[in-house]
Amino acid sequence: MTSAPTTKVAIIGSGNIGSDLMMKVIRLSETLEMGAMVGIDPDSDGLARAQRLGIPTTAEGVDGLVALPDFDEIGVVFDATSARAHVANATKLEPYDKILVDLTPAAIGPFVVPAVNLGQHVAARNVNMVTCGGQATIPVVAAVAQVAPVRYAEIVASIASRSAGAGTRANIDEFTETTAKAIEVVGGADRGKAIIVLNPAEPPMIMRDTVLCLVDDGDPEAIRAAVTAMAEQVARYVPGYRMKQQVQVTPIADDEPLDTLIGAGPPRPRWKVSVYLEVEGAAHYLPAYAGNLDIMTSAALRTAELLAAHAGTGEAAEVLP
Repeated sequence: MTSAPTTKVAIIGSGNIGSDLMMKVIRLSETLEMGAMVGIDPDSDGLARAQRLGIPTTAEGVDGLVALPDFDEIGVVFDATSARAHVANATKLEPYDKILVDLTPAAIGPFVVPAVNLGQHVAARNVNMVTCGGQATIPVVAAVAQVAPVRYAEIVASIASRSAGAGTRANIDEFTETTAKAIEVVGGADRGKAIIVLNPAEPPMIMRDTVLCLVDDGDPEAIRAAVTAMAEQVARYVPGYRMKQQVQVTPIADDEPLDTLIGAGPPRPRWKVSVYLEVEGAAHYLPAYAGNLDIMTSAALRTAELLAAHAGTGEAAEVLP
């Protein structure tokens, strides 16, 4: 019995995110295989680990990737560098017609959150995975928006400082801007706001996310049911994703000041929806506290599998397993 054909992938960025993604491709994917690990620091742990595993490597960035003997066999390129670097990388790779899965906040291509809108972008050649906070919280906003208009959505992503590598720190400004935009574009909120906290606590804390939505008239039980169902969808490709408690839906008092959040125009939101999440990592590279790595790389892996399947067959595969 012959095995199904696989698609070779390259990962640009040999830091925490790229290294975790490499291990997921190796351990979890039945349709993708590592074709190259790309960095700019020849002494990085990610390149050293790839070399030990027999994966082709280069410390010459995208130029080195294009020069590799088997570059033509690579169908998908993951970019786990920085927003600024992705702009340059995408330009260099454009002539080669590769599928690009962007794990930076560059947002050149459409935002993709697998549980929400992956099926809408199966033909895209460059997709953006938003941010770790966006992957964790936008599904919740989208779930609420399915059953009640969301006037304002605010997310706070708290991650362990140890899990934030150089690329993540370089992207802090882009994180807040890209996540806020995606809360609106993908989540369906009229207005979005995003905050990230790098917590230096020792021992390192697990990733925690808070979602606050101000919604117009809606059924609280329908809101709770929609969020619970969405959380189950996300957990199908991110096993460590879970709600910490039941969805909170509380009435908004008539005298509660909201003008700075939603403006002064009617109608006035009726409900405040609060959702508290936790993301535990699978510890493929960093320990389990690094759920921010896990949700980004898990979402990117699921996205690449679907895009590669569509490119190979011309048909949309099932969005979730």
